[in-house]
Amino acid sequence: MAKVPVQFTLNGEEKAEFVDAGATLIKVLRDKLGDTSPKGGCNQGTCGSCSVIIDGELRLSCLTLAETCNGADILTTGGLARDGVLHPLQRAFMDEFAAQCGFCTPGMIMAAKALLDSNPKPTREDVIDALSGNICRCTGYEPIIRAVLTAARSNSQNAA
Repeated sequence: MAKVPVQFTLNGEEKAEFVDAGATLIKVLRDKLGDTSPKGGCNQGTCGSCSVIIDGELRLSCLTLAETCNGADILTTGGLARDGVLHPLQRAFMDEFAAQCGFCTPGMIMAAKALLDSNPKPTREDVIDALSGNICRCTGYEPIIRAVLTAARSNSQNAA
C-alpha cells in the first residue's frame, strides 16, 4: 500500500508521519502516535466516541482520512489538561460523576468543548443538541449534561 506524508499539530506538538493511503485519523492517532484518548467505538460514525477537534471543528476521527489533515491543528482529550491540571470539562465530568465506564467520555468531552468554544453560555437544550451525536449506555445523559453546564458556569466565573 502506498504511503502518504502528512504533517499536523497534535495537542500543540508538530507531527510528521508517513501513513497508509486511506488510513483513518483514529488509526493513525492510536496506532502510530500513541494517543489512545479517542476511542474506536462503532468505526462508522454513529457513536461519537472518536470525536476530535480539527481546526476548531468537531470531527469523527473514524471517518476522517489522516491524509486530509495535512497542515491541520488537531486536539484530542489527551491534550486538554495543562501542566497536570485537568481542563474544566474534565474536572466537571469527575465532579458530576459523568463518566461510568468511560468509553464515551472522550467524545462527549470533545463535543462539549466544541460547544463551549462557540457558545460559552449554553442552555440545557444547546448542550443536549451538541451531545446528540454521542452515545452513552451507562449514565442516562443527565450527569453528562450537568457536567457541561457546570463547566460552562465555571468558565464564565473564571472569565469575570
